[in-house]
Amino acid sequence: MTPMPDVPADRLLVTVAPTGAETTKADFPQLPTTLDELVATAIECEAAGAAMIHVHIRDDEHAPTLDLGRLKETVAALKQGTGLVVQLSTGGSVHDPLDNRLKVLDAEPDSCSLTMGTTNFGDDVFSNPWPFVCELYQLAQERGVVPEFELFDLGQVHALTRLLAKYGLPAGGKVHCDLVMGVPGGMNGTADALVASVRDLPAEVTSWSATGIGRSTLPVALAALSKGGHLRVGMEDVLTISRGVPVDSNRQLVERAVELGRVVQRTPMTPDEARTLLGIG
Repeated sequence: MTPMPDVPADRLLVTVAPTGAETTKADFPQLPTTLDELVATAIECEAAGAAMIHVHIRDDEHAPTLDLGRLKETVAALKQGTGLVVQLSTGGSVHDPLDNRLKVLDAEPDSCSLTMGTTNFGDDVFSNPWPFVCELYQLAQERGVVPEFELFDLGQVHALTRLLAKYGLPAGGKVHCDLVMGVPGGMNGTADALVASVRDLPAEVTSWSATGIGRSTLPVALAALSKGGHLRVGMEDVLTISRGVPVDSNRQLVERAVELGRVVQRTPMTPDEARTLLGIG
């Protein structure tokens, strides 16, 4: 793995994923689904130690949407209200057509998620066929949008090696990926699975983070920290702060990640340091 001499080795990138596309507002009123709620959440999480925000948006009925006008408004509001790196999800919901997911880049985010393969997602299918992955990656290169490669299993780790070999490095020249662990249908949220994934990451990878879904949140976070990785947390991925206790806000999850980092002598990365790490101009 290529070293990052321009960012101190003790820095910890904390990404917050505050909303997602699965949980409903009716089931979980704390979920930030309006633009005002999202910006307020982002401001709180930046103050708590987050440096990047992974964004899904909702419509007026709080349902997932990829409406381009709303996406552009969201990016602009987050950039005006915070210093966070703004990363838009190109996954949307499992029901969004591929063409709409490509148009997410028209909203000009700093970064975008790029999932490296199709995954059974509970009872649904999160479709990412290889031609779509290649098209999205080349479009991100052309637009200067820095991707975060989302890896749900070891096959997708291998697919990242294949993609980089065929199309070269992303905009900015850095390669950052996120291990998404514990999804029903993906890899287990365990230390063993994380170690296997990190072992097989392509040599071009310059940084990586991990996300533990649901009950795997803490085991994955601790395993990632023990291997020198970074963390993604948020209400997209977990809705409890401890067993049986619902999360009040995304800030709580960021604060916990920051505290775990402090235990192993990692300092929260600033947004500017995150831009250096990720190759964002």
